Amino acid sequence: MHTRTDLSVTTRAERALTAEQWLLTAAPDRGRARAEWLSDGVPLLRCGGAFGAIRISAPPVHAAARTDDLVEVDQYLAKALLGGPVFMDQESGRYYALVGISTGRRPAWQQARDDAEYLGQNHYLGVPALSATDPAHRSYWCVPMDSAGILTVADAVSQLVDTGRDRLANDRRG
Repeated sequence: MHTRTDLSVTTRAERALTAEQWLLTAAPDRGRARAEWLSDGVPLLRCGGAFGAIRISAPPVHAAARTDDLVEVDQYLAKALLGGPVFMDQESGRYYALVGISTGRRPAWQQARDDAEYLGQNHYLGVPALSATDPAHRSYWCVPMDSAGILTVADAVSQLVDTGRDRLANDRRG
């Protein structure tokens, strides 16, 4: 009788390292991107290969969450977007949900709007280090990337944006 004593457990640190390596496949210069992350910089990564992104301005996100408190918004995003990775650039007031590249072929994302836009080929994105996970950072992960290649569900992003738009429209009427 054979008893297995080695349990295959992947730690959070191992998953983060794998996710970092995966993100770096989108960097024009991996060494430079890694160095920028280590110096608290935000390297530019190319969209349209490993991932795309949906850029959403803060007003519809905050309206959907019914708050502008960043910690509460982050908690809302984690639930509404089913744990898919999202980061925020506080300077620009925009959120970025990482999605599959097929998202750009969906009718809902083929035309840019003022409050939300799909970013695919020919777009570069300043992506924070995976260790930047709180609003103390200028750019931080509201919903951290848990594992390589695990992206946000595009339908959940569409629903979030629609909810935010509806609430903003109702607030203007009421």
